[in-house]
Amino acid sequence: MADDFAQATTTAYATDGAALDLGRGVHDGAVVTAATVKLPLRMVNRHGLIAGATGTGKTKTLQGIAEQLSSAGVPVFVADVKGDLSDLRALLSFLASAEGKADLTGIGGLSSATVGVLLRSLTGLEDGGGNEFFGEPMLDVHDLMRTAQDGRGIISCLELPAVQDKPTLFSTALMWLLAQLFEELPEAGDLDKPKLAFFFDEAHLLFEDATKAFLTPVAQTVRLIRSKGVGVYFITQTPRDVPSEILGQLGNRVQHALRAFTPEDAKALKATVSTFPKSAFYDMETLLTGMGIGEAAVTILSETGVPTPVVHTRMTPPASRMGPADDVEAKAKASPLWAKYGTRVDNQSAREILAARMAPPAGEAEEAQPVQPKQAAAPHRQPAAEHKEAAGAMAGGVAAVTSFLNSREGKQLQKQVVRGVFGLLKKKL
Repeated sequence: MADDFAQATTTAYATDGAALDLGRGVHDGAVVTAATVKLPLRMVNRHGLIAGATGTGKTKTLQGIAEQLSSAGVPVFVADVKGDLSDLRALLSFLASAEGKADLTGIGGLSSATVGVLLRSLTGLEDGGGNEFFGEPMLDVHDLMRTAQDGRGIISCLELPAVQDKPTLFSTALMWLLAQLFEELPEAGDLDKPKLAFFFDEAHLLFEDATKAFLTPVAQTVRLIRSKGVGVYFITQTPRDVPSEILGQLGNRVQHALRAFTPEDAKALKATVSTFPKSAFYDMETLLTGMGIGEAAVTILSETGVPTPVVHTRMTPPASRMGPADDVEAKAKASPLWAKYGTRVDNQSAREILAARMAPPAGEAEEAQPVQPKQAAAPHRQPAAEHKEAAGAMAGGVAAVTSFLNSREGKQLQKQVVRGVFGLLKKKL
């Protein structure tokens, strides 16, 4: 039986090209060294799921896969992103004002009531850690796709301790980054290896309480981004954490052990078993609850695009250390990206441009000063003339803002509002 198992596993996981070594098959509790479980490198962009209860080895699996991808020249990303919240607030505040009503209809008919809701949501976002999370310089997604001089793919692990207790903000912004990759990368077709592997940890936080309006573009992005050469991997506790329309697109599955301590756990276990192919060698419910740390039930897409049989796998351990690096600050400052991202900046932004354009001209500001009692009275001005002058000033202000919104910077900001607001604020407005 062990020979049959080894032959079946070797045949199912055979590959002609480069591949990641996931581990060795386990049969009747013993590791079968001839049963090699491999993931073809060219199938990494078919996306995947790494799941399992806390403490079962998910992070080590992620680490080992990231190491091998790096050795194969594939960059890896496993963290967060930045963007500008003050520009967004400035534009929303302007659109909600009397001066901005004329321009509100020019960006898709957005109602003033909706702008008010967005402003209130933005306040909640700032209070929830947004001020620490967003800022300049904005992260350039192309900086995530670098290789070292020796050809290894660079693994980007960005850390923001200020928002580590704001997991919803953290995970939602990661989804924004994925959308940025999809928008900016060209079509690549079938490649021998992906351009980037994107690991989305704590994936359940993204999908909790998510509306259909939010899930639809997420599912579309995941479905289409593989043609850009990007593989997306969700890390969570059970497959139930991922909506079915997205789970169905994850061709590579590494399922660590599940624990059934409660009725809810037992229900989750049965649901997970139903998502795996049938196996001639295992009872899946027994397997998923009986695996040890560092072991997983694996099924992937073969080079022909066919799901492989489930194999109980002793995962290949990572070679690097999992822990704080020595002298992190010095290593960070030695990075070629330190000059670009090492110092937070506050360049002239849309917020400042809008404030300047809405400010009255110097001459009008002087005329608006109250007249001193002992000074000679100013010549009486006809009400019609005053009304005409005020109307002209308002028209000039509106024209200035309209000019800005029609400029390159203004159009870019409008684009950020439409994409950023409705992407980051995932709850139904």
